[in-house]
This record gives sequence, structure tokens and C-alpha cells, in this order.
Amino acid sequence: MKPSGTSAEGPDTEGQAAPGAGTKDDPWRLTTPPGTSDYTMYKDEASDPPAIICQVGSTKLTYQLRAIEDLHAWLVEQGDWVPLGAADEGKEAAEGTVEAWGRSEGNPVGGWYGLRKGYRGRFGMYMPPLLEALGLAELTHEKRNNAMQAI
Repeated sequence: MKPSGTSAEGPDTEGQAAPGAGTKDDPWRLTTPPGTSDYTMYKDEASDPPAIICQVGSTKLTYQLRAIEDLHAWLVEQGDWVPLGAADEGKEAAEGTVEAWGRSEGNPVGGWYGLRKGYRGRFGMYMPPLLEALGLAELTHEKRNNAMQAI
């Protein structure tokens, strides 16, 4: 059963911008699940480890590039809708959420996908719209309590 905010045809994706090329010069242009903020992401394959750069206003977050494939694989394993549970690094992530998985010792990297100390959280806010734009997942787009599932 789909969570609220979805219809028989699929989730409400209004407000999602078409992705760019995912490069620094042509980043993916995304919108948070509730549609409240626009941001960009791009791949930096030359960094060690390869990274995704997430620019939200003047704030720069970085996540391991492998998070795209790893998160998709985990969602496939879950086989159902998973709450996003976005939280800042200093706050606890709700159990069973995308955010909790993105910092769990049980994930493929054994901890945080976020690379920049102090800015490692919000994985559950910024990564899901990228997977949706890449056609790997679908999201709900409510004011709060959003969820995602693999496609």
C-alpha cells in the first residue's frame, strides 16, 4: 500500500526539476521531498573517495558517490516504502529510516555516507530526490513524513 501523497498512478512528483548531467558545470537540479528548497548535486569522481557534492544555498554537503547504488540496492531489499527520516548529524535518526541506514554500521561503508564532519546528516533529505530524478526510486512529496521505494 502506498503512503499518503501518492495516487494510483504513482507519487506526486510536482516540483521535481529535470536532472542536469551531474557535473560541476551542469549539476542535477533538485527539490527536497516537501518541495520547500531547491538544491544542486554533482559527481566529483576525482575526490578520494569519489563523492557527490550537494549545494544547498551556501551550505556544502558531501556524500560518498557509491551511496546512489548502495541506497538503491538497500531499497530493493526492503521491498516496500521506507520513511526518509532526515535529521542533522547531531540528532538521532529514527530507526528503520533512510537517514538511519545512511549512518548505520550495518550499511556497506560501515557508517556515515556523509564525508564532511558536522555536515554528514540530512542524507534522508538530499539523496532520495536524486534517486527519484535518476529513475531509481519513487518518493512521496508531503509537507512531512515522506517515504521512498525502489523502482
